[in-house]
Amino acid sequence: MKHPLLLKAVFLLSPLLFASVSFAADRPNIVFILCDDLGYGDVHALNPEHGKIKTPALDRLAAEGMVFTDAHSGSAVCTPTRYGLMTGRYSWRTKLQQGVVQGFAPNLIAEGRETVASFLQAQGYHTGVVGKWHLNFQYLDADTGDAIQRKGKKLAPVGSKIPDGPVQRGFDYYHGFHHAGDMKGVIENETVIKHEEEVNMLPRITRKSVEFIEARAAEPKTPFFLYVPYGSPHTPIVPSPEWIGRSGLGIYGDFVMQTDDGVGQIMAALEKNGLTENTLVIFSSDNGTSKAADIPDLEKKGHIVSAGYRGSKADLWDGGHRVPFIVRWPGHVAAGSTSDQLICLTDFFATAADIIDVNLPAENAEDSVSFLPALSGAEIVSTRAGVIHHSISGHFAYRQGKWKLLLAKGSAGWTGPKENQIPKGAPKGQLYDMEADPGETTNLYQSHPEVVQQLLEQLKSDIARGRSTAGPELKNDVDKIILWKSVGK
Repeated sequence: MKHPLLLKAVFLLSPLLFASVSFAADRPNIVFILCDDLGYGDVHALNPEHGKIKTPALDRLAAEGMVFTDAHSGSAVCTPTRYGLMTGRYSWRTKLQQGVVQGFAPNLIAEGRETVASFLQAQGYHTGVVGKWHLNFQYLDADTGDAIQRKGKKLAPVGSKIPDGPVQRGFDYYHGFHHAGDMKGVIENETVIKHEEEVNMLPRITRKSVEFIEARAAEPKTPFFLYVPYGSPHTPIVPSPEWIGRSGLGIYGDFVMQTDDGVGQIMAALEKNGLTENTLVIFSSDNGTSKAADIPDLEKKGHIVSAGYRGSKADLWDGGHRVPFIVRWPGHVAAGSTSDQLICLTDFFATAADIIDVNLPAENAEDSVSFLPALSGAEIVSTRAGVIHHSISGHFAYRQGKWKLLLAKGSAGWTGPKENQIPKGAPKGQLYDMEADPGETTNLYQSHPEVVQQLLEQLKSDIARGRSTAGPELKNDVDKIILWKSVGK
């Protein structure tokens, strides 16, 4: 006989379960906006006491949707996070074990690997990406078809062709650029169409995103997926002239405000075209704030970019990878709601599949878990034991429940103390109770060896199995993945 309290719990949850079923029938449009180097504390609604940059559009989005307070990017830097978002797979399973890619090279997403875009495309969605790709692609000479080799910082010529870009990875439409160093090279679909100054890119991304929405509104029977990876507020920090000085916090604050305005324009386009009600909007960032923002100066002015979490971009501490994550879906997600459940940007793929009620391919999205139940206030059902974090230098961390294990002595990134600044004799790793110590100030590595061992074994298993979720064992793209990168150094 079932316990009466259990029966009561099932009864109370049943409306949520029915709600989850109804979600699948809607086939909503999906807009995923990803900022570049925007810290958790850079959104005022998430950091009301120490967030001094005005972000009215994002504040409104948070008020109209759900804020996830424990969401993480797949890495503390650009490329790995973007790979995980597109594939539902951690980037360190590929040859990219640290750092980021530089372009003029074959796409990091292997040909034939399913992406969330190709998956949705196969289910009848029209798919578009407007903004920064940063996952590599090649450029071919328009006349000879030969691959163009990078020469210094020289851009690929106008007219150059791209044989392995977003269009070959599931997107019907692409307009944008590769990465910050090549931002002047504007690309549409498979062709470099012009060179222009970086200051024009943020307005361009916003304008083209709005145009995409307006075009899709004319085809109401076909749902769409629009991925908007902004290149801001990453360097070059180049707000348009009319935005300079508006924040009172310097050009970084101005650039964040202009980016927020772009998000507002995208929201307005959905509303203007009657698409708000049937469009799921997700807003996030690829990692924490970069030191290029002049974090100490912002702090002197009262703005705390990581909202009290330790570290910033590139670091293994939470300031490197705990990111803003806001979801708005009218009629399905309660306005002004929050969730403290642990999620990762790799989870978008499984969630998209869950929303449209289509099973994930067994050999893809191997590190992705659907957070759809959380949108209705229910617990996420996961076969994954925890979330793996990764720094710019390739150092690993493992988060399970309240515990976070770092296989590093320091930040493993750009914040001091760095790995080579830790005194001899210090513990070779770090362990934090994230409930009692979210600022990661008290290292429990030596006092809780049993927790360290448990998390370490789970991390080893998740790496060795080629996946962190249930399913057939898979192979990583490389035979050897170094677990401890600071030992002996």
